[in-house]
Amino acid sequence: MRPSPTTAASAPAAGDGILVARGVRKTYRTGAESVDALKDIDLAVAAGQFVAVMGPSGSGKTTLLNCLSGLDDIDAGEIVVDDEPIHRMSDARRTRHRASSMGFIFQAFNLIPVFTAIENVELPLLLAGADAKAARTAAHETLARVGLGHRLHHRPTELSGGEQQRVTIARALAGRPRIVWADEPTGNLDSETATQVMDLLRELHAEGLTLLLVTHDDDIGSSAQRRIVVRDGVIVADEALR
Repeated sequence: MRPSPTTAASAPAAGDGILVARGVRKTYRTGAESVDALKDIDLAVAAGQFVAVMGPSGSGKTTLLNCLSGLDDIDAGEIVVDDEPIHRMSDARRTRHRASSMGFIFQAFNLIPVFTAIENVELPLLLAGADAKAARTAAHETLARVGLGHRLHHRPTELSGGEQQRVTIARALAGRPRIVWADEPTGNLDSETATQVMDLLRELHAEGLTLLLVTHDDDIGSSAQRRIVVRDGVIVADEALR
């Protein structure tokens, strides 16, 4: 029987997973007003899990992903990724840590329009210090892995929405990250293309990828191994699906 996250006896301890969050709080302040976006979040994710984060609009699910990944600062608590407390790092070190161990897939493709597919994928590797030849090889191999080996030299405007999202997935995977964060990765896609993208992500997860995915789509949420529901900045449900 799974313990409820609201009645667990203690916060998760270091060593419980690739990702451990303890007592995480995030508050947004505008003038004299403040909004508690996350309230004492405790969470542990094991390596190789596929976790869907769900909840109504404004519930805090995207804020949770951004804080867990180190994209946003937190106001209290601790987040440990691969035994590294990421919010104790300097900004420069946290950026290097993200580049070396994390990949990101967003609803907006965020591709550089004047770059080809292979250039978009290899750029983060080059910025992280990879050798130019090694970066080109990794970009080529990863694009082939996501089914775009024949579209290497096409720019984003020459690609369909589904192909553009596959480029972003390749970009997220080319550095061989330990964990991939996805925020509504099918939000800009038609249903058929969204299904193809999710099939690809599930296939990559089956090969060992750790995936945390924010979605409002019940079908996508039900396809994960584990589903977390966030409401008003609190995890109100945490259930194993398979």
